[in-house]
Amino acid sequence: MPAVVIGDKGYDSDEFVKTIEARGAKAVIPPRKNRMEQRDYDKTAYKDRNLVERFWNRIKHNRRVATRYEKTARNFLGFVQVAAIMVLLVT
Repeated sequence: MPAVVIGDKGYDSDEFVKTIEARGAKAVIPPRKNRMEQRDYDKTAYKDRNLVERFWNRIKHNRRVATRYEKTARNFLGFVQVAAIMVLLVT
């Protein structure tokens, strides 16, 4: 189980945050601006979400990952791993 779950404002609901915390993880989700009671979150950890988003964007440059040609989850995971290795080698 992860120690931290990072999400964007779309996942800001009391029920979702309670589910994450019930499983022993910390929710790093910024509150929506129309929320009556603003919740604190770790802004430094939230910035790490950008790295993950950019990494997935680079992986999706491979057409097989973006369109998911693979029929089984095992084969799809294998190609995601190959694409990730290619991204890491090029960078």
